[in-house]
Amino acid sequence: MKKPLPAYLKSFESGKLGKIAGKLGSFLKACRLCPRKCGADRARGETGFCGAGKKLKISSHFPHFGEEPCLVGRNGSGTIFFAHCCLKCVFCQNYEISHSAEGAEAGTEELAGRMLELQKLGCHNINLVTPTHFAPQIVSALELAAGGGLRLPLVYNCGGYESAQTLELLGAVVDIYMPDAKFSAPEVSRRFCGAPDYFDALKAALKIMHSQAGDLVIEDGLARRGLLIRHLVMPQGLAGTGEIMGFIAKELSPGAAVNIMAQYRPCGGARKFAEINRHVAPGEYREARRLAAAAGLRRLV
Repeated sequence: MKKPLPAYLKSFESGKLGKIAGKLGSFLKACRLCPRKCGADRARGETGFCGAGKKLKISSHFPHFGEEPCLVGRNGSGTIFFAHCCLKCVFCQNYEISHSAEGAEAGTEELAGRMLELQKLGCHNINLVTPTHFAPQIVSALELAAGGGLRLPLVYNCGGYESAQTLELLGAVVDIYMPDAKFSAPEVSRRFCGAPDYFDALKAALKIMHSQAGDLVIEDGLARRGLLIRHLVMPQGLAGTGEIMGFIAKELSPGAAVNIMAQYRPCGGARKFAEINRHVAPGEYREARRLAAAAGLRRLV
């Protein structure tokens, strides 16, 4: 059976991809790509809350073998890490990239070339890490890459703090959404990423993502399309796992794919906060999985 075309390729063949890039590009003039809506004129080079201006900044690109098995397969997930971030969590495990913006500026042609290079290496998908603040440039690069023969599913690997306006345009571009579901309590998200509205934005974003892509579809062991949610267990239950899992099960689907992650460790500025200055205990991880099962979720990956 012939595999369906990636979403961006359908848009490319119909002539819509360039128009989507243009609409997203208009958001840069008074930036509203993410829920912060900081209003920086990034089209003229001003920097927004995220730290990004007009130009792309790429930290690295390589076949990644540390992602979920359905993304890694045999040859790896073709991962591209972007510098800057609209959340800037104090405990970020990629602190040097998200906060210190390690990386190099690149044009859309270079980004398209890196996508094609990862495809040539045999990667099973193109995995964009923290892409939101560069969504217009990424879609422009995709237009070039599609014209150059890119055929891999596109993974949108984000922090879950997304704008409905941006996501509505990305529905014709993204195959696999992979958002974090970080926090439920406003006081926790305010303290650790300066976004008390995080959970409200997350809930709206997850509904849009699920309506566009549906539950995760895996064929021959590889993710092809759909929603895959990541949830990082925090010390002392600070992530609010029960409320998040309840929302996913009731408002999205009991069959939603959720990866409950035990890898938290104090990184970046986490040591300044006593309540998160330690690793997650095994019992805390077990409790998070119990809460997910109790909520009715039946697809923990």
